[in-house]
Amino acid sequence: MPDIEVWRQFDHDPRNPVNAGMRASDRDRAVIESVLADAFAEGRITRAEYDERAEAALTSRVLGDLVHLVKDLPVSRAPRTSDEDLQRQALRRWQGQRREALLGFVGLSALLWTIWAITMFGDFPWPLFPTGFALMNLLRIVARKDDIVDDHVRELEKKERKAIERQSIRKHVDGI
Repeated sequence: MPDIEVWRQFDHDPRNPVNAGMRASDRDRAVIESVLADAFAEGRITRAEYDERAEAALTSRVLGDLVHLVKDLPVSRAPRTSDEDLQRQALRRWQGQRREALLGFVGLSALLWTIWAITMFGDFPWPLFPTGFALMNLLRIVARKDDIVDDHVRELEKKERKAIERQSIRKHVDGI
């Protein structure tokens, strides 16, 4: 069976014998249904075959049941965004958050300390509190870089999976 991009959409590769007995999720079933819908749209399988295999996919309980439904199909999928691209996108998003936090800290500090210097110089330096909170936010973002980037990567992967599922549903509806 060719190594097709479809298998990267699974959390656990159903071709791996260790994973074959693992329960299939709705998302796993949707991936296989998407492959079947593409094959039907390309004329590789008949309507009856599509209906039979799609029903089998929807009622399958374990990952191993899904593999044989598409093993005879020379399926090609749009390439998934590479892990490196997702990492770069997530890093750029973190850099944007860091920049916003830095500008918020600098801007807030400049504004509040200017107001304090003009109106209350010599009195209690109350701008310490709001600027301290802005500084803590900046430090939190910088210190938690890896966690924040990982969270962004997971968000991007989730959005990508949902887009693939929506595409699959659209193809299925258009094929009916």
